[in-house]
Amino acid sequence: MSGLADVAVIIAVVVLVLVRQLKPQKVADGSRWWVLPAVLVFLSVRHSGLLDARHEALSVGLLAAEILVGAGMGAAWAFTTRVWRENDGAVWAKGTKATVAAWTGGVVLRIGLAGLGAVLGVHQGSGATMLALAATLLVRTGLVVWRARELEQPAYRVTAAAP
Repeated sequence: MSGLADVAVIIAVVVLVLVRQLKPQKVADGSRWWVLPAVLVFLSVRHSGLLDARHEALSVGLLAAEILVGAGMGAAWAFTTRVWRENDGAVWAKGTKATVAAWTGGVVLRIGLAGLGAVLGVHQGSGATMLALAATLLVRTGLVVWRARELEQPAYRVTAAAP
């Protein structure tokens, strides 16, 4: 896949995810929540330029920082998402203004990391961005599914005894 196609995939995923998360969404059973992040990981690791061969240590450090920022952004996103249970038992989730702030902060940090890489002369391809986006989605969706499952359980978690 060319660099332009990679950028198109990244933008499409971000737009799709953001638009969907700012509208109320029924939280699914969680059986396939990891598929999109797995596809992004596959697309990112098949790139031969994931690491800069001329600056391996710096490249690995920046990639690790990018993934950590992505995971942190996913956690912030998950915990700023409103999760609730309807009377029919269905669990719903919706991003809030704080979710937008979490995204904005994460994007600013990522731009800072890209700038640092550019200053240091480290080539960072789109594979690193896809890997960080996969970390963001994996952490966010996993935590929202976990929060939804907590809502499905009775708060007291004790079975009533028969009279």
